[in-house]
Amino acid sequence: MNNQIKNIGILLFSLLAVVFTGNLNAQDNPEDDYYKIVRVAAPEGTLLEVGGLAMMPNGNLAVATRRGDVFVVENPTSAQPYFRLFASGLHEVLGLAYRDGSLYCAQRSELTRLEDTNFDGKADIFETVYAWPLSGHYHEYSFGPKFAPDGSMFVTGNVAFGDEEWWRGESRVPWRGWTMKISPDGKMEPWATGMRSPAGLGMIDGEFFYTDNQGDWIGSGALWHVKKGAFTGHPAGLRWTGASNSPVHITTEELYAEVDPRQKRDESGRYIKPENIMKEDYITLFEVKEKFPELQLPSVWLPHGVLGISNSDIQVIPEGSFGAFSGQVLIGDQGQSKIMRVFLEKVNGEYQGAAWDFRSGFQSGVLRMAWANDGSLFVGETNRGWGSAGEATEGLQRLVYTGKEPFEMREVHAKPDGFEITFTEPVDPETARDLASFYVQSFVFKYHPVYGSPPIDMTNMALAGVKVADDGMSLRLVLENPKQYYVHRIMLDGLRSKNGVPLLHKEVYYTLNNIPTGPKLPSAELSTYNSVEVKAEEKKAALPAARTSSPDRAVKPSATVAVAKAPTDAEIKVLLDKWTCSACHRKDSKQVGPAWKDIAKRNYTNEKIKELVYNPQPQNWPDYATPMAPMPHVPEADVLKIAEWINSLN
Repeated sequence: MNNQIKNIGILLFSLLAVVFTGNLNAQDNPEDDYYKIVRVAAPEGTLLEVGGLAMMPNGNLAVATRRGDVFVVENPTSAQPYFRLFASGLHEVLGLAYRDGSLYCAQRSELTRLEDTNFDGKADIFETVYAWPLSGHYHEYSFGPKFAPDGSMFVTGNVAFGDEEWWRGESRVPWRGWTMKISPDGKMEPWATGMRSPAGLGMIDGEFFYTDNQGDWIGSGALWHVKKGAFTGHPAGLRWTGASNSPVHITTEELYAEVDPRQKRDESGRYIKPENIMKEDYITLFEVKEKFPELQLPSVWLPHGVLGISNSDIQVIPEGSFGAFSGQVLIGDQGQSKIMRVFLEKVNGEYQGAAWDFRSGFQSGVLRMAWANDGSLFVGETNRGWGSAGEATEGLQRLVYTGKEPFEMREVHAKPDGFEITFTEPVDPETARDLASFYVQSFVFKYHPVYGSPPIDMTNMALAGVKVADDGMSLRLVLENPKQYYVHRIMLDGLRSKNGVPLLHKEVYYTLNNIPTGPKLPSAELSTYNSVEVKAEEKKAALPAARTSSPDRAVKPSATVAVAKAPTDAEIKVLLDKWTCSACHRKDSKQVGPAWKDIAKRNYTNEKIKELVYNPQPQNWPDYATPMAPMPHVPEADVLKIAEWINSLN
């Protein structure tokens, strides 16, 4: 009873906060009905390029900025929070944590402890817990810390990039591209390597996880569970596996004997930037794992352009917060200024699971998150040098649950013959038993030194049938042949709730690293009804018998030739959404990539646009921080339709 009263109080307080602080989400976004984005009023002139957030036991919020300041915000969920400068002069703070009266932050070159011992509201102790080498390259960001259950801290480090080979990640000094575990007394233990740009750190069930974003050797963004001694894919950090304290023992030479690093030179002796090659023989991460068992596959792939482009912070939803999703995981995205939701489960002792969109529309790139005492979520934002969706370059906002439950997929569990999907409310049995309501596609990514990978081996999966639970709260979707190690995109476009409402988010991506053992559903229990096939048969049966045309009734050629019109905005939207173009481009304004109208001004031919879709040239757009990934999986006919529409805008 006391918990019920507390939860009601939290909900009322959160709703009042929405009223008094105002909603800054200007988009007409149905997510807004369930999770409100509200502003946190900062002092005029304060630039909150947020690099770290940490809640303190008294309810204050600590905010670190990339410019080297740390603020303590008193009454942070109120209409008038008070910002107090706690520390300044730090170097590119990209993580913050609180423990036993001290704040800990990862600066570019060290893990630092900050403490106010004379209680004047400002840090008077700046203690170096552990320092690591730097080469001075701009990309050597350092992230963290996250506290482990034993009180030690995890920190991750970005790789640098080459001089001539500017596209190739390098570990120029020890432990770049590594996860380090650091004890409170400053002892460092190398933990794992294979990281490229590991901006998101999190503890889930006492285990360390991180997110990386697409880049060289990293086909797409993903969430990894990091065991000690793991290699997660990027080879730069293998340079230091010969050290006596390295828990990883794969060498660069051993890896390159299995996977071509494509370090090739042209006739003048200059290195050639590797590009995606269509219709090539390729190798995948799971095939490399057969040679190197230490290779840790992603627990959940976050397909690039769909579930973010620069994946960031990891937060577990606390019990009692955000409705039906307590215990699940939220992952931010800096490039698309949004948050995704992840459900994890263990199959054969390994984490895997499902990922959905959750909340978009933040004013800048989502880099850090922290839970307030009232159950709302603080969201720290920045885009300087990185680029992001949204109209601001920085910010601090808050996500507040309205108490209204969306109709959503709640969980997706792998089964021996497919998937079990649970829901937040009962489904309509008629649409749930109709195979036409579902569409499943599988794909995987290349493992190569190219910047990112297109989805490859895309296959439309055959459905064997569906079984709906008696209470309508779950269903079993049975596939003819689930594919181990593949991402399974599951679309529930035709499904409706018992009240006739469509899902708020209709597609989910499940990473099927392991297929569980156990009994499969008997075919006699499955519904195989497909309304689309039935209607097609009915229409075919209703057609009159075909007649043979006589010569005098033959159609004569027209004197004029019809000119094909460019697709309309409404017609092209289907393709732009289907192939994730809408994630990075808008018609009239700059987003992650240039506006369609700006592309039209380049006067590319349709064929040239097709060529650039398949093999982008980022140097053509130097003002955009995030290079476009190759998209050879988009059918030529669809690319040419999109190109025709783009050119019609000029």
